[in-house]
Amino acid sequence: MQRRTFLKHSCAAALISAFPQHTLSGLHLKSKLLKSIGIQLFSLPKLLESSFEEGIRLLAEMGYREIELYGPYSFSAQSAKDRWNAITPMLGFSGSGFFGHTLREIRTILKKHSIKATAMHTDLETLNQHMDQLGEAAARLGVEFVGIPAIPEEKRGSLEDYQRMAVEFNSIGEKAKNVGVKFSYHNHGYGLQELQGQIPFNVILEQTDPQLVFFEMDLYWTTAGGADPVEYLQAYPNRFRLMHVKDMREKVRFSGDGGSPKEWMELFPYMTTVGDGVLDLSAILPVAKRMGVKHFYVEQDMVANPQVALKRSIDYLKSL
Repeated sequence: MQRRTFLKHSCAAALISAFPQHTLSGLHLKSKLLKSIGIQLFSLPKLLESSFEEGIRLLAEMGYREIELYGPYSFSAQSAKDRWNAITPMLGFSGSGFFGHTLREIRTILKKHSIKATAMHTDLETLNQHMDQLGEAAARLGVEFVGIPAIPEEKRGSLEDYQRMAVEFNSIGEKAKNVGVKFSYHNHGYGLQELQGQIPFNVILEQTDPQLVFFEMDLYWTTAGGADPVEYLQAYPNRFRLMHVKDMREKVRFSGDGGSPKEWMELFPYMTTVGDGVLDLSAILPVAKRMGVKHFYVEQDMVANPQVALKRSIDYLKSL
């Protein structure tokens, strides 16, 4: 065994030394910890809007092997499209979903660059009203999880609202199962502090069916909400199947309960490249993997220089 190990590392060293440093990214050296590293496309929306294929090619060259899409899509509920159109002037871009491409074109581009679409973010109305179309799109792309990035603010004002949301999640999860996909809920920063004597996020975890409702942990927002990601992963094994891997420049908390977009925007400047911040990712990620997380997506919302920042992030993850 020792001899085989020595030969393995010797061959690897020889291979690396044989290539100039600037070509190493093309080798797609794999992380020892994570077999496949993904990215949430909201990290580089302007580049994708300019040229979707160029953005995907760039990600593939860095070594990313999975993507998580964000909506709205052509088949999304009109209400979701209207909300998106209302905020795009502030965002500075309007591209989302399939970025003007057909499903066939998207599938061809992803296959060409050896990247898989494994998850899609959407909205409650689309999940409730257009599940068949969402399921069809997911099936054609090979997507496993469809979910929401946040619960609408008007649906989480009280503990009873969260209880009703759990019931709705179970219903959506059943519909998703019927069309061959899995429903997931991405936790933002709200719901992690006591409300009427209970923790709302725990209510959702405990009142939803583990066979129908899955969770995507966002490390950044979980921490900003005052919770410990490792404690949640260990307390609810196999409930979190996806993860947004993000880092904090310094440890920060929401100015309030984390329930409004204003509070989220306040903390955007504290996001930093994965591995450059204060979150102990080398400790968190092995626990996440043991506790059932299957898909890991780098996310650095609308990062200013994705060509540099996203490369640094994946290089750090490959080193683990």
